[in-house]
Amino acid sequence: MAGDLVLALDQGTTSTRTIAFRAPTLARVAEARRPLTQHYPADGWVEHDPADLIADSLAVLREALATTGAAARDVAGIGITNQRETTLLWERATGRPLHRAIVWQDRRTAAACDALRTHEPLVAARTGLLIDPYFCATKLAWLLDTIDGAREAAARGALAFGTVDSWLLWQLTDGRVHATDATNASRTLLYDIHRGAWDDELLDLFRIPRAVLPEVRDSAGRFGTTHALGGEVPILGVAGDQQAAMAGQACFAPGMVKSTYGTGAFLLRHTGTTPVASRHRLLSTVALQLAGRRTYALEGAIFVAGAAIQWLRDGLRLIADAAESGPLAARADPGQPVYLVPAFTGLGAPHWDAAARGAIFGLTRATGPAELARAALESIAFQTRDLLEAFRADAPDGAATVLRVDGGLTASDWAMQCLADQLGVPVDRPTVTETTALGAAWLAGFAAGVCPDAETFARGWALERRFVPVMAEAERERRYRGWRDAVRRTRSA
Repeated sequence: MAGDLVLALDQGTTSTRTIAFRAPTLARVAEARRPLTQHYPADGWVEHDPADLIADSLAVLREALATTGAAARDVAGIGITNQRETTLLWERATGRPLHRAIVWQDRRTAAACDALRTHEPLVAARTGLLIDPYFCATKLAWLLDTIDGAREAAARGALAFGTVDSWLLWQLTDGRVHATDATNASRTLLYDIHRGAWDDELLDLFRIPRAVLPEVRDSAGRFGTTHALGGEVPILGVAGDQQAAMAGQACFAPGMVKSTYGTGAFLLRHTGTTPVASRHRLLSTVALQLAGRRTYALEGAIFVAGAAIQWLRDGLRLIADAAESGPLAARADPGQPVYLVPAFTGLGAPHWDAAARGAIFGLTRATGPAELARAALESIAFQTRDLLEAFRADAPDGAATVLRVDGGLTASDWAMQCLADQLGVPVDRPTVTETTALGAAWLAGFAAGVCPDAETFARGWALERRFVPVMAEAERERRYRGWRDAVRRTRSA
């Protein structure tokens, strides 16, 4: 009989980690993490080495399990959650990747997206998405067109495409499983979220041969087994990181809203069993698929959130650790309104401007590190408000009254108070802020029968602290007007 350990493999943009949880309460018992090297071969290009993705994943799985003192036979299952939209292509016969993984942040296909813009109504109606380099389809087409012989090999079924979850499944199962789940499939621009199937018309539009595509499965269920931990262990859950975080935040009911703050930031509102078409350039996406039943969410994507703090640390060297950003921002002169628009890789929702680039406004001779730190943290709050305003416009009767937050940035009390002040709604930080891994663990534990159903799991969600808005309305609106003017001046058109 399997044990009660559940391993969550969380493969993110800047790190790979495993958290070991003990079922049924999913108490955290061990963690292992490795940083992930970023590659920037050209302006706007971002890549990862596929070998790093699997090597780091194996290392953290083994380390976390070893830390618990348990063995493979004690693991009920593995849940995988991953950076979404990152695109890989490999040989089926050998498992050899044909190119580095093209990361979701990558903008190399901006011109190709512009050339397809007239097809956006069709694409949006089928997929819930907009045509943008962010998603997989144009990245995959670029790989097929750029790598010598790739398009011909793909057409005869010799190549496999996948998001990071598919690549890890293939490697962990020794090439026996080429699959993904509905949440990751819904981020490709190739998947009809209404029918729950790959769409032939979209495949033709983006020139993608069906033979390269993975099988689409439920988010909780048997994805195969791995022998990488010294014994046979089932892989029982897969979900894109934002959908996994939504599950970890127990946002299972229509109207519930969560925002995850990592390298980027992602605001998702549960919309139930029917996808909602946004009128304000938000995305409609699969929230989860369980037992063949899909639920949906509206989503807004911020490309640069925690990455702005990393820039302060690694680019400007203003801080030695991300945790220093809040205390430094607290020392800023309130009379200096400095705005940082961190469009390092373009602007995400609701602007979707791939050609926009970052800028700082309001600099004076008195501007120093504290003002820049405050501007970086405030940019995250302002971008979140941009999304929340779009959510309110799409669903004026269902606007969020509370925002549940998670991710590394939420450890900063200053940043969370800034967020509440700018949004004008309470911000709830749970006791478990690593909700992406928690959601992946719940999916695997639920499939293994060692964790409760969604309703019971939701009752275990616990609040650590609520941040209540204290900023005066006039000040909030004045600062937001300054932000909107700054964004206007960074737009490409």
